[in-house]
Amino acid sequence: MSSQEVLGQAARLASSGLLLQVLFRLITFVLNAFILRFLSKEIVGVVNVRLTLLYSTTVFLAREAFRRACLSGGAQRDWSQTLNLLWLTVPLGVFWSLFLGWIWLQLLEVPDPDVVPHYGAGVVLFGLSAVVELLGEPLWVLAQAHMFVRLKVTAESLSVIFRSILIALLVLWLPHLGLYIFSLAQLFYTSVLVLCYVFYFTKLLSSPEPIKQQTLPISSITDLLPSVTGSKAFVNWKEAKLTWSFFKQSFLKQILTEARLIFQPIEESFYLFFAKVLEREKDATLQKQEDVAVAATVLESLLKLALLTGLTITIFGFAYSQLALDIYGGAMLSLGSGPVLLRSYCVYVLLLAINGVTECFVFAAMSKEEVDRYNFTMLALSFSFLVLSYLLTHWCGSVGFILANCFNMGIRITQSLCFIHRYYQGSPHRPLAGLRLSPVLLGVFALAGGITGISEVFLCCEQGWPARLAHVAVGALCLGVTLGTVFLTETKLIHFLRTQLGVSRLADKMT
Repeated sequence: MSSQEVLGQAARLASSGLLLQVLFRLITFVLNAFILRFLSKEIVGVVNVRLTLLYSTTVFLAREAFRRACLSGGAQRDWSQTLNLLWLTVPLGVFWSLFLGWIWLQLLEVPDPDVVPHYGAGVVLFGLSAVVELLGEPLWVLAQAHMFVRLKVTAESLSVIFRSILIALLVLWLPHLGLYIFSLAQLFYTSVLVLCYVFYFTKLLSSPEPIKQQTLPISSITDLLPSVTGSKAFVNWKEAKLTWSFFKQSFLKQILTEARLIFQPIEESFYLFFAKVLEREKDATLQKQEDVAVAATVLESLLKLALLTGLTITIFGFAYSQLALDIYGGAMLSLGSGPVLLRSYCVYVLLLAINGVTECFVFAAMSKEEVDRYNFTMLALSFSFLVLSYLLTHWCGSVGFILANCFNMGIRITQSLCFIHRYYQGSPHRPLAGLRLSPVLLGVFALAGGITGISEVFLCCEQGWPARLAHVAVGALCLGVTLGTVFLTETKLIHFLRTQLGVSRLADKMT
């Protein structure tokens, strides 16, 4: 598969994943607003913060390193060894779910059982759901490696829709179940997700289409199970060592930051692209220059896209945080520190977007030794982050924790930018140009921020709905002018997006 074909497939993965994340966030937003009418905000808060954090941390620590290492291999790999390695995510997931569950129940403050009943059962069921999801990890990696975009979209969409329907029905009919509602729905979600992958591969491998079957390294569904042969090692030790390096890094990353929001699909998909196009152990000048050039062009465009997306969220988030919270939760959320927290988080999202792009390139291009050296830096950064979090939280309250995360992201971005600069230093390509914006566009962003800020002062949020709608109209006009300026000034990015989305649509028609 050529670099252009891989790029087209990665664009399909990223665009579909991004749309899925936006859809899921929208469903979650509407569902939470509905649930708050029937259940207490304490129960919803425990689910959205504590239990979801338990689940996401368990699956992240158990599988992230395996995904990165197993998607980095070339076409000549021994897939039986790779699948054996991937099955180790299950016992690792059991360990993390038990260990973290113990922390959640014994070390963290347990909610008042009169206010949030069944908390212990919720911890157990969310941990179990993480282990269930890990049972499908070999199938997920196999699907990603062979760019089965529709499978991922279908499986995740069905899982989220069924979970949302189940939650809504249980909230309406059995609201007294409390945390059991969300716990059972989460277990149902992961079960449906895994079963979708099992059903797809079972049907594909039993179908009479030899062309699709020949592209797969397995001939039957039982080939996915762990296998031991006397003639070769159980796992590829080079792959296993790389997994260990990424695991140390994943552990530190999870301590430093928990959420990657809607940018995660871009990071995952284009990490796969860079890992397939670039050779991990070689300098850029010693690789196929066509692939190096394509990687540089893609990286520049992604950096520009991340910067523009993050700036747009930050500029307009500042002026519309209070209105969003007021509509969502009323005065309970819009008064006090809520808007300040959300505005601070908008800045964090900007840094998070840029960091996601830079690190997906860096981790695909680094050698194992460079990954290990980076891990030492991350370790030092984790200690400074914890100290800074304590100090800033003491001085600034909850906002201080977000500011500490911003500092952490800034340091990580700086490290990644230094690596990218060194990587392309001996070549004519300069992908970091993606972080430069034209003076005209910068001026439009500044003007939009000023106008919407003034609009918030005079129109939001105690002047009634006509004033609120006028504030929204001002924002829509400013956003339209901003996007129009982007379209006129960032022609290279627009061409990249049109080209890749065109490739994606064409590939969809052909598959």
